[in-house]
Amino acid sequence: MKKYLLLTCIFLMIISFLSAKQKKRNLNIVFIGNSITQGVQLTNAADAPPAYAVAYLLKQKGIDSVNFSNQGHSGYTTLDFLPAAGHTFAKVEDAANAFSDKEALLIFSIKLGTNDSAIKGPHGSPVSPEDYIKNVKTIVDKLLTDFPKAIVVLQHPIWYSPNTYNGSKYMEEGLLRLQSYIPKIDSLVANYSVTNPKHVFVGDKKAFAYFKKHHITELIPEKGQIGTFYLHPNKLGAISLGTFWGEAIERVVKKNF
Repeated sequence: MKKYLLLTCIFLMIISFLSAKQKKRNLNIVFIGNSITQGVQLTNAADAPPAYAVAYLLKQKGIDSVNFSNQGHSGYTTLDFLPAAGHTFAKVEDAANAFSDKEALLIFSIKLGTNDSAIKGPHGSPVSPEDYIKNVKTIVDKLLTDFPKAIVVLQHPIWYSPNTYNGSKYMEEGLLRLQSYIPKIDSLVANYSVTNPKHVFVGDKKAFAYFKKHHITELIPEKGQIGTFYLHPNKLGAISLGTFWGEAIERVVKKNF
C-alpha cells in the first residue's frame, strides 16, 4: 500500500512538472515610444521594431499568442505621454483595453528618451535626468493604477550620432544627456522591486552599444544641418532592435510568470 501511494505521488509530481513545462503564455503588448518605435523612416509601417519583437516572441517556446499595438509617436517626449498632457496617454490605455484576450498578460514596453535629450525642438527639451525619470514614473504609476495586473518593461534608449541635427538639435550634448537617463531607469526599476514587486522591469540593455557599433549598416543616413547623421533604424536595424526588445520581454516573462 505504501509503495502504491509512493508511486502515485511520484506520478502526480511528474504530471505537475510536465504541465508546468508545457504551460504557454498569451501576451498583449502596448509599445510606447517615439519615431523609432513608430518606424516613420521605414517604407512599410509593418517593418517597425514592435512587429519584429512580436515575430521573435512567437517563435519562442512557452509563448502561445501575442497581440500588440504600436503607440509610437514621432517627436514625442515623456511630457507628451503624461496622463494629464492630453489624448496620447488615453490612446495608450484605449489600446490596452481594446485587446480581446482579457486573460493574456498585459505588457507595456516603453522606450522614450531620444527626444527628451535634445538641446531644443521637441516638447519640453532638454529634459533633465531628474525630470525625465519623474515623468517616466508618473506614466508607469498611472498605468499600474489603471491596469494593476499589467507589467511594464522599460527599454534602454538607443544611440544616435553626436552630430544629429534635423528640425531638432541633439548633438553631443544631447547624446550625453540621453546616456544619463539610463542609470535613472535602472534605479527606478530597483525602487519598484521594493514598492511594487514583479511589475516593473528593465528591458533591453544591449541596443545602445550595438547601434553605436553598427550605425553605418543598420541606421539610416540622414542629411542634417551639420552633415550626415544617424538616428533611425533601417529595416535591418528595426529587425535587430525588435529582436532586442523581444529577447528582453521573453526574459522577463519566463523568469517571473
